[in-house]
Amino acid sequence: MKHTLKTYFLRLKTWLGKKLLKIKPGLFSVKGAAVGLIIGSVILFVIEVLGTTINFKDPWIMALGAVIVLLALLGSYLSVWLVKQFYEIPRPYKIALFLTIPLLFVVRLQDERLVFYLVVVFSLVGAGISLFRNGHFKRLTTPKKVVGILGFALGLVGVGVFLYFLSIRGLEMRPVINAAKLSEDKIPLLKGDSPANPGSFEVDYFTYGSGKDIRREEYAEGVRYETSSVDGTAFLDHWEGLSGKYRTHFWGFDYRELPLNGRVWKPKGEGPFPLVLIVHGNHPMQDFSDPGYAYLGELLASRGIILVSVDENFINGSWSDIPEGLERENDARAWLLLEHLKQWKAWNEDAQHELSGQIAMDKLALIGHSRGGEAVGHAAMLNQLDFYPDDASIPLGYHFDIQSVIAIAPVDGQYKPGNSLTKIENVSYLGIHGAQDADVESFDAAKQYERVSFTDSAYRFKAGIYIAGANHGQFNTRWGDNDVLATFSGILNKNQLMDEAEQEQIAKVYISAFLETTLFKKEDYLPLFADARKGRHWLPETIYLSQFEDSKSQFWANFDEDFDVVSLTEEGKAKGENLTVWREGEVIPKYGLKGTRALFLGWNYDEFGGDSVNWESGPKPQLSDSVRASYTISLGQNTFRPDSSSVLIFSLAESNESSNPKKSGKWIKKNESNEEELENESVGENEVDEEQVEESENKEEEKESKEEKPLSPIDFTIELTDQQGERLTFLLSEFSPLQRLIKSRVMKIQFLDDKDETESVFQLYQFDLQKLRALNPAFQPENLNQIRFIFDQSEVGVIVLDKVGIMKNLESISFE
Repeated sequence: MKHTLKTYFLRLKTWLGKKLLKIKPGLFSVKGAAVGLIIGSVILFVIEVLGTTINFKDPWIMALGAVIVLLALLGSYLSVWLVKQFYEIPRPYKIALFLTIPLLFVVRLQDERLVFYLVVVFSLVGAGISLFRNGHFKRLTTPKKVVGILGFALGLVGVGVFLYFLSIRGLEMRPVINAAKLSEDKIPLLKGDSPANPGSFEVDYFTYGSGKDIRREEYAEGVRYETSSVDGTAFLDHWEGLSGKYRTHFWGFDYRELPLNGRVWKPKGEGPFPLVLIVHGNHPMQDFSDPGYAYLGELLASRGIILVSVDENFINGSWSDIPEGLERENDARAWLLLEHLKQWKAWNEDAQHELSGQIAMDKLALIGHSRGGEAVGHAAMLNQLDFYPDDASIPLGYHFDIQSVIAIAPVDGQYKPGNSLTKIENVSYLGIHGAQDADVESFDAAKQYERVSFTDSAYRFKAGIYIAGANHGQFNTRWGDNDVLATFSGILNKNQLMDEAEQEQIAKVYISAFLETTLFKKEDYLPLFADARKGRHWLPETIYLSQFEDSKSQFWANFDEDFDVVSLTEEGKAKGENLTVWREGEVIPKYGLKGTRALFLGWNYDEFGGDSVNWESGPKPQLSDSVRASYTISLGQNTFRPDSSSVLIFSLAESNESSNPKKSGKWIKKNESNEEELENESVGENEVDEEQVEESENKEEEKESKEEKPLSPIDFTIELTDQQGERLTFLLSEFSPLQRLIKSRVMKIQFLDDKDETESVFQLYQFDLQKLRALNPAFQPENLNQIRFIFDQSEVGVIVLDKVGIMKNLESISFE
C-alpha cells in the first residue's frame, strides 16, 4: 500500500481546511454581526427599561438601566482581557492545568481551596526543579535566579506544610464546659448491673442465606440455613445500564433475586428469645459492612436477645454508579428487613425446624445505622400498612409486633413515601448521633423523633441522644474513623474525636438498655434516656444531651399551634417582659428543618452596671423590674394540673444568634449627634495620649483572653406560683445549667474559616415538684397557676424553649 493511513488523514485535513476557508466569514461580516447583535439587544433593553419605568412610575429605573449598561460594558472588556491572559499561558502549562485539576478533585480533598493550593505548590516545585536541569540555571540572569530559588523554596515549604497538615491528628478548639457535670452530684446513680456487661447466656454464632454467594463463603456453603431469594422490582430503580451490569456481575444476581443473608448471634437455650435485626447503611458495596456489629451481637445474645446483622451490601454504592446508579433505595432496605422477619416467623412456626418456637415474635425490634437508620423507621411504618404507599398494587400486610426502633446516626428523607416524610406510630424510638459526624453532620434522628407519636394505651417512649466526640463510622467496626472514606484521611480533624472503644461502649450501654426496657419491659433503665448522668458510672465521660418524651407526657405549650406568641397549646396565656428576643419559629438544624416550632427568648444586660459588674463569679447584680427579663406562662382554669407523681418538664437549648439584635443593622439610626461625635473623634485622633493607647491594648488583650476561655453555662431562675399565691423559686442549675452549644469542625480546612458548625440540640429538664415543696411546704402543685422564667443569673443569652408540661416521675413508672 503506497500511502499510509497518516497520509490519508493529512490530505483529508488539508481538503477540509480549504473548503472551510471558502465559507469562513470575513472581517467585515464579523464586525457586522457584532454591530447587529449590539443594536438588537440594546433596542430590546431600552424598550424594557422604558416600559418598566412607565409601569412602575419610577424614573430611577432609568438610572438603574444606565448602571447595568455600564457594568455590562466593563464586564465584557474584562472578560476579553481574562481570555487573552489565559491564552498567554504557555501551551504545556495549559494542558497541565486541564489535566491535573480534574484529577485533584477526584482525590477528594473535600475543599476546592486545597486543590488550588496544590496546583500552586506543585507548579512552584516543578518550576524550581527545571531550573537545575541541563545547566539551565547558569544561563539565567541574577533576578531570575533569585525569583526562581525563592519560588522553589516556597513550593517545597508548601509541600511540607501540606504533609504536616495531613499528619497531625487535628487542631484545638475553644473548650466547652460540660454543664450537666456541674450538678451531677444531685443526680443519684441507677442501681444494678451495667447494660453493657455480658450476660449469662452462651452465644451461638451462625449465618443464613442463599447458599450460593460468590463473594463470601459465610453466605455460600458456610450457611446453616438456606433461604429463598425475593423479588425487589417494586422497590429498586436504576439497576440497569453499565452500573446495573457491573452490579449483577459482581454479585451474581440482579434485583429480581435478592438474597436474604444474615449473621446471627443467638443465646444458647430453648427460648423463646426476643429478635432484633440490625442493618448497616450505605458504604462501598465491595467493603462488606454487615460484620461490623459483632460487638453488639456478642453482648445482646449473652443477655438473652437474638441479634441478626442483615446483609444489604448488594444495594450499597459503588464506583460503577457514576454517573447513575441506585437512588432513593431506602424503601428497599426497609422492605428487606420485613422479608427477613417473615423468614424468621416461618422458621419459628415450622415444627420441623431447629428454630421452631425459639423466637418471641411479640418482642421484635429494629436497629439501623446511617441509611439503615432511616430504613428502620420506614420498616416500622410499612409494617403497619396493607399496601405499598407508592403503588397500591403491591401488597404488604406484614403486621409484625415491632416494639421498638433504634436509629444510629440516620439520614432523613432519602426516601419519602408519597413524597412525604415518614411518620411512625406506637413504636418506641431511640436516635443516637455524634457531634463529630463528618458524614451525616446534622442530628437527623431528632427530625424523625418529632414524627413519632403514641396513640394507643401502651406505655411507650422516644429518646434522642447527642454525644460530643462521637463520629459516624465508629459505631461499625468496619467503618472506623474515616467518615468521608478519603484515601488521605488526614483532612479530617480528629482532635475532638473519642476513641473507638469509648464510642462502642456508649452504643452498648444505650442499645442494650433500650432493648431490655422495650422488649423485656424492665423499667430499671428507663431514667437513663432522659438523663445520661443516671448512668455516668457506665458511660465514658463526655457531653450528652438527651431528648425524651413518653406516652404519658402532657404539654401546656409546644409552640406548634399558631403564630400568636401569647397563646399556648392548652388554655392559658404567655407574657414576656424586657426581652431582647421573643419569637416562635422553626427549629433549624445544620441542614433542613427539624419539623417542630419552638420559643426563642433572649436577654442582654451588657449596659447594666458597666465593667464593675462581674456576672461570672460572685453575687449577681440586683435587677429592677424595669430591667429584668422574664417569660411567664399562665395556665387556664380548665387545663390539666400536676398530681403527686408529676414532674415539671421542658426542653431547652441554646440558640446561636445575637442576644441584642437591635443594637446593629437596620435598627441603628444615624443622626446629626452621631455624626458630630464621629467628627470630634476624628479631630482628636492626633491628641490620643499614651494612657489611652495602653488602655485600648489592655482591652484588646482582655477580649482575646475572654474568647479563648470556655463560656460559662447559662443559668436562670424559675418561679412557680399556685392559685393561692404561694411560690416555689429555684434555679435551673438545680437540675443542670444550660449546656452551651457543642461546636465542631470535622475538617481541618474549616479552621481557615474560623467558623464552627453547630446546631441547637434539646436537653429535657425535669423538676420533681414534691421534692421542691421542701422550699415551701405551703405550695400546692395540683393548683399550679403560673410558671415564670426569670433571666437574672447570666448576663446575656438566647435560649430555645419547647414542650413545657408534666410527665410521671420515670422512677415511679411500672410496666406491670
